[in-house]
Amino acid sequence: MEIKKKYALITGASSGIGRSLAVNLSAKYNLILHGRNEERLQETRALCRKEHEQLIFKHDLEKIEEIENAISTIVNDHNLEIVHFVHCAGFLKMLPFKMVTVDLIQATMATNFISAALIAKVLVQKKINDSALESIVFVSSNISNCGAKAFSVYAASKGALDSLMRCLAVELAPKVRVNSVLPGAIQTEMTKNMFENTEVIDRMVRTYPLGFGRVEDISPMVEFLLSEGARWITGQQFTIDGGRNINITG
Repeated sequence: MEIKKKYALITGASSGIGRSLAVNLSAKYNLILHGRNEERLQETRALCRKEHEQLIFKHDLEKIEEIENAISTIVNDHNLEIVHFVHCAGFLKMLPFKMVTVDLIQATMATNFISAALIAKVLVQKKINDSALESIVFVSSNISNCGAKAFSVYAASKGALDSLMRCLAVELAPKVRVNSVLPGAIQTEMTKNMFENTEVIDRMVRTYPLGFGRVEDISPMVEFLLSEGARWITGQQFTIDGGRNINITG
């Protein structure tokens, strides 16, 4: 019987935090690089270390009705097992609540929350993934536990993601560990519009004792949570935001 290779799946690997994670994790794991843009995924792949394999998985997570079949197909077609799942894909559009639309809510929830739930559901099934899954890390946001103008839908989606994390940590134990990493303000393709708003950024920068972060600031924590060193850690939120969450300066 052929031994199946073990892989880690990273959603949102085409840019930003997801790309940084992929480059760092490629030194230790075979990777499935997910994203919507194949050209950008190939760019990520070219940056990865060569000790392990990287597969390209192009899929639009807003098409939630296709997710379960897409994951099952890549597992079966490549005869592999997914042992780690990092959900880094994200969608953010800042709008005052009175301007929020059904389409915005659906797009945000599909990418940030529903897709993560459906992927996890597939990966814990024995008939599809041989019960191989060992750990899940959701890349959430520090806004999950806070409030901010124009972030209502995005914050709600991240809050849902962290609630899912806590429930899965209990339900899937002891086989699967589930945790969240909550970054603060980091300039990426997703957040570039926010960083172009000088009024918002001038206001925000005063609340970050260590200043804004970089994409590479998130990788070490995710790498640790996937490792055996985190064997007794599950159901936790790890905030990485340069001290923003403890700053109550007026």
